[in-house]
Amino acid sequence: MPPIVSFIGWHDCGKTTLASQVVAHLKEKGYRVAVIKSSEHTGIAFDAPGTDTDKHRRAGADAVLFLAPDQLVLMTKNTGLPLVTLAHRYFSDVDIVIGEGFKQASHVAKIEVIRNSKDILRGKVLGVIATATDQNIHGDHIFRLDESRELADFIEKRFLNSPKKQTGQTELLVNGVRIPLKEWVQEALAGTVSGFVNSLKLSDEVRKIELRIRLDDGKKIVS
Repeated sequence: MPPIVSFIGWHDCGKTTLASQVVAHLKEKGYRVAVIKSSEHTGIAFDAPGTDTDKHRRAGADAVLFLAPDQLVLMTKNTGLPLVTLAHRYFSDVDIVIGEGFKQASHVAKIEVIRNSKDILRGKVLGVIATATDQNIHGDHIFRLDESRELADFIEKRFLNSPKKQTGQTELLVNGVRIPLKEWVQEALAGTVSGFVNSLKLSDEVRKIELRIRLDDGKKIVS
């Protein structure tokens, strides 16, 4: 799964501006970057009234995917999936996922953007690894708001050039929650599934395998 770094901070602190600049710098470096943004506002229009996608949504479709030559847009209901699960489900093929918001997300590295030194989240939320601010704040990994390139370098060094990036080859999600697996378990699962797939003698080279198993409603796995 790609690493996730989320920009957090209070409203109008400059999260979007700084995050988009960091995304641009990472793209310049050749990385594939996805963005997931959260909002506390409801009723935000993603499609114009009267369009085909709007008609399908109003008809009660659980999800609508719009495909055009220049874009693909997926609209679905919020099922409360955590940020880590969303990143794995929709963006497993990118190098890094940049989040915006998700202050309370578990197991996610966060960069706090601060405009007012009285409104500091660090110490109230978990996972803050760096701070971007124009205030006189001291600590480790403090960046100015105009140091987006330096911040991108920090993210690259910490998450994209790390040897840990290549360690996990197998991931298991149960009910949308990622289950940590020891290295030998990853190897065993990968070997079993890839061995079966190779026996199918597919014409294309197999580089990535995705397997989803849906159990009958109410069925439990008994050991």
